[in-house]
Amino acid sequence: MEKDQIKENRMEEDQFEGELLDTVTMKDPATGEESEFYVLEQTCIGGVSYLLITETLEEESQAYILKEIQTEDEDVIYEVVTDTVELDALMKVFSELIEDIEFE
Repeated sequence: MEKDQIKENRMEEDQFEGELLDTVTMKDPATGEESEFYVLEQTCIGGVSYLLITETLEEESQAYILKEIQTEDEDVIYEVVTDTVELDALMKVFSELIEDIEFE
């Protein structure tokens, strides 16, 4: 995903293996392109909200960690976490929250 900032427009629920998962529709502000992602987990650290998202629910799917940077009216603006120190720490947190997930 080459998007630096993406905007959450809405949340819905999808069912996966008997569990309800939130989905978010993200809009790339540069292109206006919308994509839907599944929210695997969310957490708040130091007052900052983070989402672990994926495009598909397949086992070998790519996941992204997003950081909330701003709220505008009903929209929330997230940024893909790219700082390696922050990313490593968040991968550990999400690994503890979701037992059967592995990051590479």
